Amino acid sequence: MKIPFSPPFINDAVEQEVLSSLRSGWITTGPKTKALEEATAAYSNVSNVLCVNSATSAMMLVLHWFGITKGDEVIVPAYTYCATALAAMHIGAKVVMVDVEEDFNINIKNIENAITEKTKAIVPVDFAGWPCNYDDINALINQPHIKNKFIAKGEQQQKLKRILIMSDAAHSFGAVYNNKPTGCLTDITVFSFHAVKNLTTAEGGAICINLPEPFDNNEVYKTLRLWSLNGQNKDALTKSQAGGWKYDIVYPGFKMNMPDVCAAIGLAQIKEYATLLAERKRVFDFYGEVFTKQDWAWIPPYSKKNCASSYHLYPLRIKNISEQQRDAIIETISATGVSVNVHFIPMPMLTVFKNAGYNIQCFPQAYKNYSCEISLPIYPQLSLLQCNYITDSIIASVNSVIR
Repeated sequence: MKIPFSPPFINDAVEQEVLSSLRSGWITTGPKTKALEEATAAYSNVSNVLCVNSATSAMMLVLHWFGITKGDEVIVPAYTYCATALAAMHIGAKVVMVDVEEDFNINIKNIENAITEKTKAIVPVDFAGWPCNYDDINALINQPHIKNKFIAKGEQQQKLKRILIMSDAAHSFGAVYNNKPTGCLTDITVFSFHAVKNLTTAEGGAICINLPEPFDNNEVYKTLRLWSLNGQNKDALTKSQAGGWKYDIVYPGFKMNMPDVCAAIGLAQIKEYATLLAERKRVFDFYGEVFTKQDWAWIPPYSKKNCASSYHLYPLRIKNISEQQRDAIIETISATGVSVNVHFIPMPMLTVFKNAGYNIQCFPQAYKNYSCEISLPIYPQLSLLQCNYITDSIIASVNSVIR
């Protein structure tokens, strides 16, 4: 049996929504992108959402808007996909990596120890769809001794008067923290709608704007939208209207907009997202029921009081094994036709970051999590037969290597 790792969910509704965009004659940014923004805002309990071409672009745009530049520092976890750090690097900031907890998410004490007068933003990551400890993160940056370190530069920093919290929620669309959806837990939340995500637009991302007073979130949305369209004061749809050809470039912006033909995929999916999320939970729960019976299995975090995962990944860890044993287990699983993955190789182990001076020995928990982790297939299309085949393959492969 061949089981892919993470195929996109494409049904008749998705095909019809995309076909509608194609037949409309309008496939770049327009009404479907706006409809997806509004649906995402409603789902996330925020007033304004901007859809762009990727989560990486989204994070770059926000950090740039906040006035972060060369000499500034942005704190990120060492255990995340490279985009979290690259977004800060692309705008010239110094990336300050900190270690994580056993639950894969950023360590709050390590954040506090890393904050300096140069710190302008913190980017916590909801690994695998499990929300970070946002109560403690938000409390930390509002403590007087932390706020006193903050040196504001530019209009936005002077308004906020503290470090910006931008949640990298690439994995956690649909997760819940303290009975609130991810999207409204920090100043800014960024979702990814990449092809392998719970909700996809093939490529894409979204910025949930949740800034406190005195910010006007609608005005921030307008600014970010303008900057995502090369700083052009009219979008293509407006320009196409009769007499609407004349435009101006009022800011040296970026090209980061999401086209309608992509938004159409996400728009169809978000309409039935409750069902898609329930199906992911079904698979997650099945794995949990099977693997809790194995003494070598370390079940990933997924639920506690008033909190729940989005079930984006199933990061199974195998107790008391080496990285080499983990790799051997993956080879054995793959031979059965089951596609698995590893999330993630910690950034300090990647060439770009090693060459910049980061050392994995400074992040022991990140390495420990990585060295024994195997990500299993988890998506709505998996049948009970396939789930049984996957778990049988995992169990047999682990036992063949460790026993």
